[in-house]
Amino acid sequence: MSEFQAVAKVSDVPDPGKMLVEIDDQLVVLVRCDGAFYAIDDVCTHDGGPLGEGELVGCALACPRHGAKFDVKTGAALTMPATKPTGTHEVKVEGDTILIKLRES
Repeated sequence: MSEFQAVAKVSDVPDPGKMLVEIDDQLVVLVRCDGAFYAIDDVCTHDGGPLGEGELVGCALACPRHGAKFDVKTGAALTMPATKPTGTHEVKVEGDTILIKLRES
């Protein structure tokens, strides 16, 4: 069963901003937008591209390969060529520490 794991400090991530973190050998993009934190898989569902290398526009993250955009709050694919959502994970903040709990596969 997955537990919350500390991944960063609040001060490490600007608003808006993002950083790539590794949890249990899985890459996750930690995103801060609209004053809140979100965690999304570092995988574009179109071709496996690295979302963490993409541009963050508002609360949408664009894949650097073909430009597919994903809602960081829900993981939903917002634009073609992606049609399937990417995974999201639970985030909480305790003091200045950001913690992520991986969703069960």
